[in-house]
Amino acid sequence: MAGLFDDLLVLDCASFIAGPAAGTIMSDFGARVIKIEPPGDGDSYRQLMKLPGIPPASVDYFWMLDNRNKESLALDLKHKDARPVLEALIRKADVFITNFPGPIRDRLRLRDTDVLPLNDRLIYASLTPYGEVGAEKDRTGYDATAYWARSGLMDSVRANPDVEPAVSVPGMGDHPTAVALFGAIMAALYRREKTGKGGAVSTSLLANGLWSNGCWMQAVLCDADFSVRLRRGQRGALTELYKARCGRWFMLVLLNYTREWPLLVEAIGKPEWRDDPRFATPEARKANTAELVAALEDVFVQRDWSEWKGIFERSGITFGPIARPSDHLDCAQIAANGMLPEIEGTGGLRTVDSPIVLDGETKRAPRLAPAIGEHTRSILESFGFGDAAIDALVKSGAVA
Repeated sequence: MAGLFDDLLVLDCASFIAGPAAGTIMSDFGARVIKIEPPGDGDSYRQLMKLPGIPPASVDYFWMLDNRNKESLALDLKHKDARPVLEALIRKADVFITNFPGPIRDRLRLRDTDVLPLNDRLIYASLTPYGEVGAEKDRTGYDATAYWARSGLMDSVRANPDVEPAVSVPGMGDHPTAVALFGAIMAALYRREKTGKGGAVSTSLLANGLWSNGCWMQAVLCDADFSVRLRRGQRGALTELYKARCGRWFMLVLLNYTREWPLLVEAIGKPEWRDDPRFATPEARKANTAELVAALEDVFVQRDWSEWKGIFERSGITFGPIARPSDHLDCAQIAANGMLPEIEGTGGLRTVDSPIVLDGETKRAPRLAPAIGEHTRSILESFGFGDAAIDALVKSGAVA
């Protein structure tokens, strides 16, 4: 079955995650995505597995996730013979994605003003850490620095003001930022349908971090008072974290007090609390928060999470387990929605699906991410380069 984007050619001239992952989403819907990376070591994202603290595995799972379905062209953009190759691709492309820092774009002539004149239907998609203009426009940054730390999210999610800020996990800000860049590309393609012209679109890690932290940012903009930061037991007993007998944590978020408080006390076998003057009304529960938290802790520690999960599901209250990644491997809900599809030809190895579903459209079955330069020759052939020309490019070192 043909994919929705099977007539689109995307050039992934970027590195690491947020920019390339926007191309990955397009590839899921059938776009041809050519990954342009330097000969030798390739995209520096390939080195992330070597960092301290990264869980070891027999495969490069970072690369597998964010570069599935793509073709790899090993092209040395600094080589004088590489420019004609790049321009040949740009003239036929629909989307050009880059996140190179400004000075590198200048040296390689990869600014939108360099690229767009080659193809007036091209969408030039730019990803930066801190935005396209301003004093920090050329600063380097990753999602840990620009999305997580700089946006205020790192500080905002601390359990209490006395604990150190939490370090983000790899890609935590990159992947939602990739969705934003994908959305910008889609808007530009829609405009092209109306006008026939391409153009430049952009987003940044910082902008997406601020958007993710938008509720607190809007509070600051409205001069809210942040002088008091609540600790455990101060947030309200019905919007708190609790631990089961087995040590697993979960959270209650019972915002509909009128409906959910009676459901909760019945579920946990404490129907007498419904009319207990300490807990019977929202005002009483607020005044006796510490006592109710302690009482609930004493109840929840009597059963394992597997028991509480079933009880909560039957009760109709709002709750959420504090899941670990391994919990999702056998999750029936995730399986039912195809969120971890199998990679074609791997005998059952799975990956993480992109989070967009279109009614009536079937996504491409994921294919393994490419080796460095795996498709160099076939790509060049498809763009009209003959064997002699390709051999000359290989000999010069412009491609590999």
